[in-house]
Amino acid sequence: MKIRTSLALVATTLLLSFPLQAQLSKTEKKIAASVEAHQGEALKLIEEVVNINSGSMNFDGVRKVGQIFRTRLDAIGFQTRWVDGTPFGRAGHLIAEHKGKGKTLLLIGHLDTVFELASPFQQFTMINDSTMQGPGVGDMKGGDVVIIYSVQALKDAGLLKEMNIIIIMTGDEELSGKPLSLSRHDLIEAAKAADIAIGFEDGAGDPKTAVIARRSSSNWELVVTGVPAHSSQIFTDNIGAGAIYEASRIVNGFYEALAGETNLTFNPGMFLAGSTVEHDKDMDGGSAFGKSNIVAKQAVVTGDIRAMSPEQLKNTQETMKEIVSRHRPQTTAEITFGEGYPPLAPTDGNYQLISYFDKVSKDLGYGPVVAVNPRRAGAADISFTAGYVDMAMDGLGLGSSGGHTVNEKADPRTVVMQAKRASILFYRLTQEKISVGRGK
Repeated sequence: MKIRTSLALVATTLLLSFPLQAQLSKTEKKIAASVEAHQGEALKLIEEVVNINSGSMNFDGVRKVGQIFRTRLDAIGFQTRWVDGTPFGRAGHLIAEHKGKGKTLLLIGHLDTVFELASPFQQFTMINDSTMQGPGVGDMKGGDVVIIYSVQALKDAGLLKEMNIIIIMTGDEELSGKPLSLSRHDLIEAAKAADIAIGFEDGAGDPKTAVIARRSSSNWELVVTGVPAHSSQIFTDNIGAGAIYEASRIVNGFYEALAGETNLTFNPGMFLAGSTVEHDKDMDGGSAFGKSNIVAKQAVVTGDIRAMSPEQLKNTQETMKEIVSRHRPQTTAEITFGEGYPPLAPTDGNYQLISYFDKVSKDLGYGPVVAVNPRRAGAADISFTAGYVDMAMDGLGLGSSGGHTVNEKADPRTVVMQAKRASILFYRLTQEKISVGRGK
């Protein structure tokens, strides 16, 4: 992580210090000028929202941040509404829509952070002209502000009135409400109405990259039972192997069968076993009691799966179920799979979208943009657009480092850079005739 972070910061510095010759139209120069004119305002907005705690479970804080962005979007000309999160146990989501003509763009952000009220990390600090620190500067209040000032620039240039844009800022990206069918219902419905989806997470934290593929993230639970007895009787016909041997066989079987799959990971994160097991599902932990001279009666293992495509996820689950079914003597085992974030596969449309973004970046003088290796990109809300939009891309947030830690930092200079690149990309996408994917 330290190596990746330092390289990202070096890349950002080079990107900002040595611009290439810009190749912009007169209209695009107006867009870029608007972004520059609002730079100070944008940084003040980041400071304002970062100083409001909006941990996923601080519903009041999430709503306050949402209201600040809602007010800004109302002023720009969007029709906004708040989706109450009570049915899925969270604060809710901000949705803003602007009706125009042509292609519909879906812009995705989130209002919450991983830092709850109990966290010691609560304040925004401007360390110097290239570093700001605070909860959410990178993930992803900085990205939300990029959205705001990208559409502001389009309005200032007189272009927004012609555009179809939907903005969704979810209130529970870091700790999703349940069931996902409710908590992501509005996002999925927006994706069905859109042609192109663009997310403003910080991705790999390097503005020279964008994300066109994300792996899925879903959980699994393995429950194993054996026959309890004195340890001297293990392996006999009546007692068999016990729960721990069976659970160990299964988990090792997963490794032997699947560890070589490209872009696939499956991690057993919690293992409880003994004579009795108390599994706290809400906390994904628990306790177990046992003794060295007793054959274990129970074992519970929980973990996650991250796959590159729906097909890979399905095949992995089928393989895991087949391994579970080969019971050791006098044991039973069952594996169940929970809901989760779907994969965002690297489609032709996604590659085409990053090529457009790469061209915009070069024309602005910021250099090329390349796709991030999916192993460096976790699950995110953009994945719920998969299969509904013709093109999808994420990672248009700020240059950043230290995400999800008290060392979270971002480069304030990248606010202008990302807002320029995004707003001109939006303009070009709505001007060009694009036909890929589903062909809406």
